[in-house]
Amino acid sequence: MGRDTTRPTLAVLVALIAAGAATAEAERPNIVFIMSDDHAYQAISAYDGSLNQTPNLDRLAAEGVRFDRCYVTDSICSPSRACILTGKYGHRNGVTNNYTKFDGGQVTFPKLLQRAGYQTAMIGKWHLGSDPTGFDHWDILPGQGKYYRPDFRTADGQRAVDGYVTDVTTDLAVRWLTEQRATDKPFLLMMHHKAPHRPWDPAPDKLAAYRGREFPQPATFDDDYQGRASAARLAEMRIEQMRPSPDLKIWDDDDRHRRWLYKHMSDAARAKWEQEIDPRWEQWAGGNDPRVGDPPLQKRRWMWELYLQDYLACVDSVDESVGRVLATLEEQGLADNTIVVYTSDQGFYLGEHGWFDKRLMYEQSLRTPLLIRWPAASSVEAGRVEKQIVSNVDFAATFLDVAGADVPDAVQGRSFLPMLSGQTPPDWREDLYYHYREGPERDHAVARHEGVTNGRLKLIHYYETSEWELFDLEADPHEVRSVYDTPAYAERQTRMHHRLGELRKELGVPDPTPNGPVALGQ
Repeated sequence: MGRDTTRPTLAVLVALIAAGAATAEAERPNIVFIMSDDHAYQAISAYDGSLNQTPNLDRLAAEGVRFDRCYVTDSICSPSRACILTGKYGHRNGVTNNYTKFDGGQVTFPKLLQRAGYQTAMIGKWHLGSDPTGFDHWDILPGQGKYYRPDFRTADGQRAVDGYVTDVTTDLAVRWLTEQRATDKPFLLMMHHKAPHRPWDPAPDKLAAYRGREFPQPATFDDDYQGRASAARLAEMRIEQMRPSPDLKIWDDDDRHRRWLYKHMSDAARAKWEQEIDPRWEQWAGGNDPRVGDPPLQKRRWMWELYLQDYLACVDSVDESVGRVLATLEEQGLADNTIVVYTSDQGFYLGEHGWFDKRLMYEQSLRTPLLIRWPAASSVEAGRVEKQIVSNVDFAATFLDVAGADVPDAVQGRSFLPMLSGQTPPDWREDLYYHYREGPERDHAVARHEGVTNGRLKLIHYYETSEWELFDLEADPHEVRSVYDTPAYAERQTRMHHRLGELRKELGVPDPTPNGPVALGQ
């Protein structure tokens, strides 16, 4: 009897199964997770618009969802990154300050995506001490990284790359998308920028972008820190406490940081800096700008303006990077089925309360931008604004949910994927627990504290000095008047105390003061 040619051969069946599997893999959404460092939501025009314009980030908001209450669990770089990777608070993942090496042996969402069939890549700022794990490809900045001629490190070693760090990071990410990724798998690409982290060194073509610009002064710029706990008054992050060099680029020709920075630049870049930045020294030392002289508040405002000019110029480069990635996804035919997420590792003060930096649980530090676009999901209403509280502790669960992968029970965050379609998951949180542990003996002398917020009320406990703050964000959106121990708030204060205790128990937070309160600095 002859062979039945109407039935597929084994080889054909294998090919069909393989093709079907490849199709299924390809249909799962890709994830591009873009994170900057210290990018304040105030410096994204989709949120505000009074300081700068960010057209590419605004495009993510216009074509996707803007989250207005994305809160971090700890407003500092390494703990935030560890929280994002693991979906756990710092007391569970082991990173509670910027000086602890991340244990790469623990479960992370990139590892789980790998097991689910995703190709994974990490490019840019890592800042966790240990080598990345869970990635098929990684190319990272060692430590904080440099703005000019940055070093990048892979498993094979370290090399310096000519250029500006935001551009170089984007170049590497685009190269991975176009030349190095496997085309038969869905992928996770994490592109993490150094910018706009201190000392806010702009690209050569951005140095004059905000020169002469008048910025609206924050309502709390001249905060006197009265009516609150001592932490606000003692924090060393006031505008006038910035370093002339390198923070404000006020230097003479012999300045050590100037020599170091210029050494890493091309001749053309250095010429731009000499033209645009070096004259600041003459203004500072020679008193050729009236704002440098008396009274001191004029000088302080001048310092703030220089800070914003440089900070926002760095943001401009990040925004252009986002535009390049979006264009690459379109050119590669990947845009529709790729979820693009933009966030920062925390918020940042841009003169609010007279500060720069972050750490304290006030809104500008606690809130981080979050923009998510997913064109293929027809249920996502473009331009929608989400008001529910989400957190960076939720990112891991959300990314796993996107991939159809199981979320381990140990993960403390929850997936907010349904929110992209305007649906609130059942029993979604109404408040969030926060804990800053690095302490006043480290950078900026910020007191350790924990707290809880529901978006309306915020209770903060500075447990080493036994001080409390309670803010009513509706009545006092600028957080300048604590109503703790105010009779009118007695019932609400009790409720917030109770909720803080519940969350500490629910999250398994160890008692931060087993031996009772101690003085600042001990």
